[in-house]
Amino acid sequence: MIRIVAGLGENENIIKASNELKDIDDLEITLVKTEDELIEAFKNPEIDAVIRGSLKASKVIKAIKEFKSDKTINRTTYINTEDDESFSKDYEFLLAPVGIDEGKNIEEKVTLAIQAANFIQYLGKMPKIAVLAEGRKDDLGRSERIDESLISSEELTNRLIETFKELDNFDNDSDEISKNYSIKNYYILLEQAIEDGYNIILANDGIFGNIMFRTLVLLDKWPSYGAVTLGIEEIFIDTSRDQTVEGYVRSLKLAYRLAKLRE
Repeated sequence: MIRIVAGLGENENIIKASNELKDIDDLEITLVKTEDELIEAFKNPEIDAVIRGSLKASKVIKAIKEFKSDKTINRTTYINTEDDESFSKDYEFLLAPVGIDEGKNIEEKVTLAIQAANFIQYLGKMPKIAVLAEGRKDDLGRSERIDESLISSEELTNRLIETFKELDNFDNDSDEISKNYSIKNYYILLEQAIEDGYNIILANDGIFGNIMFRTLVLLDKWPSYGAVTLGIEEIFIDTSRDQTVEGYVRSLKLAYRLAKLRE
């Protein structure tokens, strides 16, 4: 039996979402009304996954970081169009960083990229990392800010290539075709990275990542499954308090999928 606990605040769409999944025989969803109950569920090893649902974020996220103080925790938005009939092609990718105070330097983004790659591997896919910047490669010289972004993206790309060579779970055979990961600097060409099937979109920083998230998910209705928490063993999916029924259903399905992979 997969046991999921989700938070129930003022937005009761999470109730409707959990009811939509009641026919799954090996799934038990429990809704809790306080942040303290949700935090206790996260700490309980008998609970397979926790979803913030429509409870407030600040207390929950702070408690998780304190409980896992020995870990570097990051969040990344998981987008997958596979079950959305409005898309003619399947796209599946992580978008990060999305917190406006995240991804402030190369070290943070290297850690985030490794965590994201491990997550994609966990899903049984090959990690393909797209590094982004604030301009095209040939825009160098147009402004100091653009130059800094372009140079930083190239430095990050090189750092990632060197770092991944040292990681045991990634194949670095001399034959490029045999590698089980890919890293490429797409500069500002987000649309090309997505079209090429890259499944980790690494924004220049959290501000740009947040704008990309709002453009793709909130304006253009790309299906988000919530923000997956990276760097910890526990399954915790962060969701908006204002999410739709469909959005909560997606997050519950993702939590169930991740928990099933551990069986």
